[in-house]
Amino acid sequence: MARRCELTGKGVMTGNNVSHAKNRTRRRFLPNLTVASLMSEALGQTVRLRICTNALRTVDHVGGLDAFLSKAKDDQLSQRARRLKRTIAKKVADAA
Repeated sequence: MARRCELTGKGVMTGNNVSHAKNRTRRRFLPNLTVASLMSEALGQTVRLRICTNALRTVDHVGGLDAFLSKAKDDQLSQRARRLKRTIAKKVADAA
């Protein structure tokens, strides 16, 4: 499983450890990934996703998983999240 957020696409970044003597060694900056259960209002069920904590805050700010996925670009989302986005869009369209 890749170290990549399923909603925002945030992944591993690389950089340098810089000592006091300015010696540089390569290092990796890992995203703060957690497994979160998010409630989908349209589907009426919870969905478990591996997302970074920044994405969790963004989902809360936007107004829930359904609102976040409706505004999200497909190129940032994982395959599971894209499938979930299509399913939610179909449910909303059927309800309207």
